[in-house]
Amino acid sequence: MNALLPGEPLDEKARPMTVASGPPPAVEVLSAEKVFANGTRGLAPIDLAIADGEFLTLIGPSGCGKSTLLKLIANLIEPSDGRLLWWRGDFADVGQEGRRLAFVFQEPTLMPWARVEGNVRLPLELADMPRAKADPLVRDAIARVGLSAFSRHFPRQLSGGMKMRVSIARALVTSPNLLLMDEPFGALDEFTRNKLDDDLVRLWWERKLTTVFVTHSIYEAVFLSTRIIVMAANPGRIFRTMTIDQGQPRDQAFRDSPRFAAYCRELSTWLAEASLPSAAGAAS
Repeated sequence: MNALLPGEPLDEKARPMTVASGPPPAVEVLSAEKVFANGTRGLAPIDLAIADGEFLTLIGPSGCGKSTLLKLIANLIEPSDGRLLWWRGDFADVGQEGRRLAFVFQEPTLMPWARVEGNVRLPLELADMPRAKADPLVRDAIARVGLSAFSRHFPRQLSGGMKMRVSIARALVTSPNLLLMDEPFGALDEFTRNKLDDDLVRLWWERKLTTVFVTHSIYEAVFLSTRIIVMAANPGRIFRTMTIDQGQPRDQAFRDSPRFAAYCRELSTWLAEASLPSAAGAAS
């Protein structure tokens, strides 16, 4: 979707994505589909290029394959057909040239017996990084999510939003180039969710993180994203795409703007269309 002024129509059919010359895409999904062992066709063939440094959000009705696509990108599951490339190479090459991937799940999945700093340090310990080298990285990651005063706390002493911040810090401590997030804020109240969205978009901008984010929230998708993929179900597929032409900083002023409202209205319409039985035939 091209840049639009508030009040202009946003309606536009999805079209094949093209990537401009420059750095290679962070991820390329090449006619990848997924059929599960029970015969369920989770994803029709998907073609998608994720540009280096973009914030891409997947949204759609339940069962449309958002999390399945995210897990393919994370190499947690393999496609039944087609393939994926990471920086134009195979997943086995991730880690070369300092390129790393991190995944934030729906639940914080913290170790209850470990303090905040211990939970954040875990990926570095698994990589056998010496403690003297790891500790400054841990402190920096905890500071970035605003928890420096709570580094010695146990998870039971933290709120739900603070636990999710620990999970994000644990992902950031490895300095990833590609951050994958599966609806991490869905269980939080609106106030906490908005605050974490503010912090996340700031971290993405500061660290130039390529981010793929799954959500059910229209408002969250519009606020965070540079591009939104709307998916339809039966089988899961790309229905439409929307580019959010809004620079930084993104803050409450953007949420209150006519442009934000226009994007949200159009995205709501698209999601309603994606939920109709006819969506599979209309998708492109």
